[in-house]
Amino acid sequence: MTHRRWFTPWLLAGPAVIWLAVFNLWPAVNTVILSFTNAKPLGGGHFTGLANYRRALSDDQLVDALVNSIVYLAVCLPLLTLLPLLLALLVERKLPGITFFRTAFYTPVVASAVVVALIWGWVLDDRGLLNGLLGQFGLTDRPVSFLTDRWLLLFSAIALTTWKGLGYYMVIYLSALGNVGRELHEAAAVDGASALRRFWHVTIPGVRPTMLLISVLISVSALRVFSELYVLSNGTGGPGGRDMSVVMLIQMYSRGFSGHIGYASALSLLLFVITIGPMLLLARLGRKAA
Repeated sequence: MTHRRWFTPWLLAGPAVIWLAVFNLWPAVNTVILSFTNAKPLGGGHFTGLANYRRALSDDQLVDALVNSIVYLAVCLPLLTLLPLLLALLVERKLPGITFFRTAFYTPVVASAVVVALIWGWVLDDRGLLNGLLGQFGLTDRPVSFLTDRWLLLFSAIALTTWKGLGYYMVIYLSALGNVGRELHEAAAVDGASALRRFWHVTIPGVRPTMLLISVLISVSALRVFSELYVLSNGTGGPGGRDMSVVMLIQMYSRGFSGHIGYASALSLLLFVITIGPMLLLARLGRKAA
């Protein structure tokens, strides 16, 4: 009979525990510590108390970044919660060639975010494809500043995020729709319910937990947006840097030999707190709906 040693489970779990401690737990703890210092990349810095947080409260760039991130969240959340569901309902049907469309809708998901943003940048440039078409059809007499106007740049990035995320969330909804019994739809149809009423009273309740999960994922992604705005603005954050997201602002303060690591760490913690807010709100709404 083989006797199990008490430490055998720890030997098996040890590598994973060490990995999490070194690359997840310690960086998180270190970020909290650095947020109370004036640390630089080439120097340890010293304790400054709440100075970084007081600086953040009076930072106009942080206000602009927060506004951009909140707008990003407010637009992306409904779009990427509802549009993928409608798309999933469409491709769920057994139609000729529907497999091709499922693949086509998912293709942007597997493409690199940077590559996709570069392609969109070429399309939206003043001399790009879209402005060329607008001019060709006489819809505008001068190029539209998609990449140099503050709000047009922001909403161009939102459109890019929405287009790239549709296929990913569509697949999640397809999995959830498979668990919605067809007999419920058939019973509702027999009772005379229209397609819209079946969607609202059968489909939506059936996928509500999945919808809540997707809403949380979208909220976190929208508040942490970086690649789309960074590439479309050529790393400048738009005109006057006013299209920066909070993540771009953190990156700006932390890079270089004179980077303000302590202040960037404080901004990271503020972003963490801000990100938790929508998650808790959505979780509360989910519990009430249940």
